[in-house]
Amino acid sequence: MILHHEFVKVAKKFSKKMAIVDKTTGKNVPYSKALIASLILSKKFKRFEEGYIGVMIPTSAGSFLTCLGLVMAGKVPVMINYSTGAAENCEYAQEKIGFKTIVTSRALLDKIHCRFVDGMICIEDIMKEISTGDKLSAALRSKMPTGFITKGLPRSDENDDIVILFTSGSEKEPKAVQLTHKNIGSNVRDAIDVFQLSSEDVMMSILPVFHSFGQMVNFWLPMLTGMKAVTYANPLDYKTIPTIIREEKITMMAATPIFFGGYLKESKPGDFETCRIMIAGADKVPDWLREGFQEKHGKVLLEGYGCTETSPVISANTPEENRPGSIGKAFPGVQVKITDIRTGDTLPPGQEGKIQVKGDLVMKGYYDDIEETSLRIEDGWYDTGDMGVQDKDGFLWHRGRLKRFVKIGGEMVSLVKSESVLEDILPDGVSCCIVEIPDPKKGARLAAAVTQNVNDKEIIKKMAQKLPNIAIPNQFITFDELPKMGSGKIDFRTTTEMVKDRLKK
Repeated sequence: MILHHEFVKVAKKFSKKMAIVDKTTGKNVPYSKALIASLILSKKFKRFEEGYIGVMIPTSAGSFLTCLGLVMAGKVPVMINYSTGAAENCEYAQEKIGFKTIVTSRALLDKIHCRFVDGMICIEDIMKEISTGDKLSAALRSKMPTGFITKGLPRSDENDDIVILFTSGSEKEPKAVQLTHKNIGSNVRDAIDVFQLSSEDVMMSILPVFHSFGQMVNFWLPMLTGMKAVTYANPLDYKTIPTIIREEKITMMAATPIFFGGYLKESKPGDFETCRIMIAGADKVPDWLREGFQEKHGKVLLEGYGCTETSPVISANTPEENRPGSIGKAFPGVQVKITDIRTGDTLPPGQEGKIQVKGDLVMKGYYDDIEETSLRIEDGWYDTGDMGVQDKDGFLWHRGRLKRFVKIGGEMVSLVKSESVLEDILPDGVSCCIVEIPDPKKGARLAAAVTQNVNDKEIIKKMAQKLPNIAIPNQFITFDELPKMGSGKIDFRTTTEMVKDRLKK
């Protein structure tokens, strides 16, 4: 599947239907105009000699059309995270990939107080350049048969890069992930099949498109199925989004557990009435969140699992097959095996090991990093770096990041498991993160960062009922809030440094 060719076909088929309802800017873009705008922008972007072009625009009609225009111009969008350190992320991407031009938005730069980075071009200025002739030419071209339009676009292969996404950098420096037409296309096909999606569905697009979850589920999935995508640039606007969901009659939405927690708190009964599919990913879904949606809205919050390197979805629960607490069954196009962390042997159902996956969803590789790519992909199998179990019925159960296992007193301790126990004890809505800190006697010990003052002794006593002493934090440090990635996940690396700095003082 060549994604932009497929978009042209869909846009022609659903020309009169609304493609994007941009709730931030108030712009409504039918598929006919989305195709025209993409063709106009592709002509503007062709003047850039570079093959890779940075994109730093919030989730909106602007970001969707910019990505489509770039791909139609034969360029590869390099998506840049603007949620933290935007200017530094721009320069990191420029240096890593070796390009200069970044298409951004002046409104975004002003809002996040981001300094101007050399090579930035504002989409507002590009729009001002568009002439009546540009519009007429693109409009006429859009009326041509699909084959005529696609033949006029640069030649593409399904193994060509369609986007560069950066890993979160929550544990170490972000890596540049090359995703192809085949990668994202396979995930789109599987999502349509698994969730029985159609052009009648209405997508709530709130996740940033620099995140793989947002890139596939919120952008390409609706644009390749003829859905209406309702975009809103700020997923943290917990009061506004439930209202939009109710008014626009949303049928599908995906978000992180932290975002869903905010929507649950601020929503009113009836806000989620039309939602058929509500799926959370990128982090563990706590029981209180699932129970909260069931009690308040009568809705089942499903849980899925994936990685930037897998386009992103590996597995998901569905309304028909849902095992709460699990991360669901693998998508149809995905092979999964659980391997022993010492021997690499494939383990039988019920035994815990590393999660490895194979299929068209697995990335081409890390840009300009053959060594890291070869460490993570062997014989087509991608090593997720996550620990898990597959039960006899095929459901996957996530046990945490292998890198978030630490050795204390000669024993391997899962920080994720300790966090899970702590989360069950803490009041609803209180965030926590357990980190490893050096200890002169034991080599390492655990400390917990929490967003509310707690009774340390009482918490430790309750945790001791479920965990050995080495897996229990002996210090609790309170912060007003914990740093988060653009996806809403807690930034483990930054939180660890914050805890260490506090303890030094």
